[in-house]
Amino acid sequence: MDRTVAHLLRGEKAVIKDIAIDKVPLKLLEMGCLPGNEVELLQLAPFSDPMYINVNGSHLAIRKETALHIIIETPS
Repeated sequence: MDRTVAHLLRGEKAVIKDIAIDKVPLKLLEMGCLPGNEVELLQLAPFSDPMYINVNGSHLAIRKETALHIIIETPS
């Protein structure tokens, strides 16, 4: 099973490996949520939704439902 942004722990960094283009809003792609870019989980709202992330310097709030469609890989 692939790890997704929804599985990140607070303060954890990873690199975006793949995105389900049909499930992720175009706005997130335009703001840098693309394969190869680094993502970091900054904060979780109560009940873990939405998630506050940093993608290449852009701070974004995304729903956990969307985060499940952004596949990541963590550095070894």
